[in-house]
Amino acid sequence: MNGKKILFVSSELVPYLPENEVSLMSYETPRMVNSKGGQIRIFMPRYGNINERRHQLHEVIRLSGMNLVINDMDMPLIIKVASIPRERIQVYFIDNDEYFKRKATFSNEEGALFPDNDQRAIFFAKGVVETVKKLNWNPDIIHVHGWMASLLPLYLKKYYADEPLFTESKIVTSVYKKSFDGMLDQGMMQKIAFDGIPEEQIQPLASPDYNNLLKVAVDFSDAVILASEEVPEALKQHISNLQVPVLPYVPLQEFEDAYANFYETEVLK
Repeated sequence: MNGKKILFVSSELVPYLPENEVSLMSYETPRMVNSKGGQIRIFMPRYGNINERRHQLHEVIRLSGMNLVINDMDMPLIIKVASIPRERIQVYFIDNDEYFKRKATFSNEEGALFPDNDQRAIFFAKGVVETVKKLNWNPDIIHVHGWMASLLPLYLKKYYADEPLFTESKIVTSVYKKSFDGMLDQGMMQKIAFDGIPEEQIQPLASPDYNNLLKVAVDFSDAVILASEEVPEALKQHISNLQVPVLPYVPLQEFEDAYANFYETEVLK
């Protein structure tokens, strides 16, 4: 991995959010790449339940300030950064008061999904790409973790198809066990189509449940990692029909060599 540039984009990340499969692997994978001499950048949403004072988040004025158009609305993009002290790893946070100020991640106190989660996912995908463009940092690999980040492969391959910074970038999506029930907003497909992405290319999002979000993510990825033992069967079947490299599930204790080897022999070949 020496000298390779890898962009990690995740829904969740320890130590900023509680530990689960997604947040832990979103930390362990970049830590592994960092230890093997790779260059990394990590992006996640700045949810309102992240303690900014404790984790020493601060706004990066030179990266903030642009507006992103989401479903015909101008939404200001704010970029914050913090460092994971013991690893000396910097994390970039995509922020917007309308989407991420509330003191929760994906759902309210009753467990109901936020009705604007679809727009939050679009904003996050666009915000990551626009910020990386400002950094002028061209990653060899873009590794996506978690459903809130699942629109990034689609936007990179379609909305940002002519962006030269990502011409050589390979997209890897880690697929985890089902993490929410129900659906996002039924108008999600139309909101993405507003960005000039044909509806026939995102047909699964006519029913935007967990499985269909991840189907769209892997459809526009160059490689897939099964990151849970319990990946839904319908998703496994969909992935098995793709013509891309797939890394089967590897336990946490054995992932380092398996992931590094997968990057080098399957993704970057």
